[in-house]
Amino acid sequence: MYLIGLTGGIASGKSTVARRLYEHGAVHIDADQLARRVVEPGTPALAAIAETFGPGVLHADGSLDRAKLGEIVFNDDEARARLNAIVHPAVRELSSKLIAKAEEADPDAVVVYDVPLLVEASVDHPFDLIVVTSAPRRTQLKRLVEERGLDPLQAQARVDAQVANTERLAVADVVIDTDGTLGHTMSQADALWLRVVQELRSRA
Repeated sequence: MYLIGLTGGIASGKSTVARRLYEHGAVHIDADQLARRVVEPGTPALAAIAETFGPGVLHADGSLDRAKLGEIVFNDDEARARLNAIVHPAVRELSSKLIAKAEEADPDAVVVYDVPLLVEASVDHPFDLIVVTSAPRRTQLKRLVEERGLDPLQAQARVDAQVANTERLAVADVVIDTDGTLGHTMSQADALWLRVVQELRSRA
C-alpha cells in the first residue's frame, strides 16, 4: 500500500487533486466526511460533545446542531481545543480502520487521505508522501466568494482561521500549485500519480 496525505488551505484546490487521483484509481478517504460520521446520533463522540457543551448543541431529533456548536467554538480557542480533543481521536480511529481495510482489499492500493487539518491536528499516520495544494490568499478568497457564495468578510475569517500556508509547506514532500488553470493543476496531479506508480513498482 502507498499512503498519501493530502492537505491544503480552504479553496486551495485539494478536492480537484483528490478527484484526479481517484480517477487514476486511488482509494479516496475524506477526513471531513469522517468527522461528520463520528458525530452521528448514537456515537460516543456525539455523547461526549453534548456532555461537554450542553444539550443545546443538539437538534430535537438528537443530531448535532453544527451552527450552534460553531457559534460556541469559532471564537473560543479553549472550546475549540475541547471539541478537537473529542473529534480528532475518533476520526483517527475510523481513518486507521478504513486505511487498513483498503490495504486488505488490495495490498498495492494507493490511498489518498484528504485531511484539511493535517498540520493543526498533528495527523501522524505513516504517510509515504505528504502533498500540499497551494494557492495565494487572494485566489482562495476569490474562490470562496465566487464559487461558494461567501461574503468577503466570511471568506477572510475562514482563511484566517487556518494555519499559515508556510506551516503546511514545511511538511510537504510535494507541492501542487493550483493558482493557474485547471489543466495546470491536473497535469501536476497526473505527474504525481506517475511518480507514485513508479515508486510502487520499484518496491515490488
